[in-house]
Amino acid sequence: MSNFELSDLGEGRFALLGDMSFDSAEQIRRASQKIFDGQPSIELDLSGVEKTDSAGLALLLEWISWASSSEVALRFLAIPEKLLAIAQTAEVDDLLKNRSS
Repeated sequence: MSNFELSDLGEGRFALLGDMSFDSAEQIRRASQKIFDGQPSIELDLSGVEKTDSAGLALLLEWISWASSSEVALRFLAIPEKLLAIAQTAEVDDLLKNRSS
């Protein structure tokens, strides 16, 4: 049983609910490959993320790298404060700020 849900809301909009942590990051990455494939732009709402850690940050950075190399416009909505704090500590918060609203 998954501790997350990655939903396709249509028109390039997606929502992640539940955990984005060491326990789920790889599963989320695999799920995202399937539903993000072929999208010219992606808006990912993270307001439903309940638990996160540095693996969640690594996943966001991986998505940013993938989007840049695939020429996909990627934007994050409602990045959890804990992720922003981890990103600031790792000095990668500017990468997230450039992709968030």
